[in-house]
Amino acid sequence: MRGGQCPDSLDSEVAPLTILVSVAPSPLLALANGCRIQCPAILAALATLLGAVLSFTCIPASTKGAKTDAQAPLPGGPRASVFDLKAIASLLRLPDVPRIFLVKVASNCPTGLFMVMFSIISMDFFQLEAAQAGYLMSFFGLLQMVTQGLVIGQLSSHFSEEVLLRASVLVFIVVGLAMACMSSVFHFCLLVPGLVFSLCTLNVVTDSMLIKAVSTSDTGTMLGLCASVQPLLRTLGPTVGGLLYRSFGVPVFGHVQVAINTLVLLVLWRKPMPQRKDKVR
Repeated sequence: MRGGQCPDSLDSEVAPLTILVSVAPSPLLALANGCRIQCPAILAALATLLGAVLSFTCIPASTKGAKTDAQAPLPGGPRASVFDLKAIASLLRLPDVPRIFLVKVASNCPTGLFMVMFSIISMDFFQLEAAQAGYLMSFFGLLQMVTQGLVIGQLSSHFSEEVLLRASVLVFIVVGLAMACMSSVFHFCLLVPGLVFSLCTLNVVTDSMLIKAVSTSDTGTMLGLCASVQPLLRTLGPTVGGLLYRSFGVPVFGHVQVAINTLVLLVLWRKPMPQRKDKVR
């Protein structure tokens, strides 16, 4: 991003876009609703094959140049593990890291539960057909790409990370109130911009704070830890979200979002997040 206080690492902005790009073409799959189920499966297989070919032909073997001051591993010495619980635990014990990470997980949880259940909600609550649900998901994904690629960059050059984080949590609360009262897909479309803004801003700002809180050598580990939040929600979401939806309906997701983000906002107001302009060396 330009100049500002929000993120100095391009990964925290660009990496999530790879997920959003997979959401945008959903109308192409929705157009196949008149065909058999094999048609979307064939399209997905072709897209996966194309991705595999590009990964083998376009990604270099090493993305980092050779450094003269880098220490080579000793012959016969222990090699670094790809998944090191001790390294993850040591990062979570660093100052302010646990609080920032908990804010990230807590604020993402209500929206994550809703998005996991959205395919069921769109057809059961909104009474949409498969094609219409695909168009709605495409609108959501495209709005995420525009917001994360253009809007947040402009805001980060004028406001600090602390202000953006509080604003995202506050918008989450407003969206939660609207979600608790919505009764049609038109109402959902009206609150989607606020939901996308708060979701993208929260993820970018918290990722930036967490990356700046660790040393350069631990940046990869911290990025992996940040990326693990969404798989965690996708793992627990169907069970928890299904129970909530079956017992209380769609408004419960708005109530949970208001309750959790109100607590997060009080914590942020009571004890502001630290401001770091540079990464820890």
